[in-house]
Amino acid sequence: MLLYAPLMRRAERLLQIIQILRRSKRPVTAAALGAELETSKRSVYRDIAALIGQRVPIRGEAGIGYVLESGFDLPPLMLTSDEIEAAALGAQWVAGHGDAALAHAAQNLIAKITAVIPDQFRPLILDAGARTPPGWKIPPDSIDVAQVRAWIRAGRKIALLYRDENGRESQRTVWPVVIGYLDAARTLIAWCELRRDFRTFRVDRVKSAQFLDERYPERAAVLRAKWFASVQSLPEG
Repeated sequence: MLLYAPLMRRAERLLQIIQILRRSKRPVTAAALGAELETSKRSVYRDIAALIGQRVPIRGEAGIGYVLESGFDLPPLMLTSDEIEAAALGAQWVAGHGDAALAHAAQNLIAKITAVIPDQFRPLILDAGARTPPGWKIPPDSIDVAQVRAWIRAGRKIALLYRDENGRESQRTVWPVVIGYLDAARTLIAWCELRRDFRTFRVDRVKSAQFLDERYPERAAVLRAKWFASVQSLPEG
């Protein structure tokens, strides 16, 4: 069930502390919490003590930082007004730029959020002040992008017949790791067995695709980390 948290300053701050700790992989100091919440360290110490008193599994101490133990979650999803607008804006962008399956899912997400928040907050979605333009002349996909995403999750190979920007065709067996959703195109980032390196393929230039049962030897998460590192190492421009 989705609930909206009334604007009670202390109650909202306690939820925000949990959210900050939940998203962080390292201990978060009271100073960092106070800076993000725009409150004093003394208030943070009192809030942490209150949460621990309510059996929220927070570990740590003043001067070192705090962590939220794994496995803890809030039964309802409680959203602030900024979070509602962020979710609506993100879903709106996906609806205009994602593949057909993701666009449909984004529209369903907007409808679900709109249905469960109180009436006074619905203008945040239905007449939002934050907008994103729709995708402009995005060429149609010539490969099932939803199935590509499934093959990324499964760590399976894809055999492509690909046509580059100059019209040259080549056969590639790739290890898919990322689908890139750009303003004017969608791309597949994959490890290419032919080039023995990462390559980017425009999905509208794929002539044909065979989704193979064969798994590639590395986990997709490891490949994504390697690809991201290779992108960061490129010179600017």
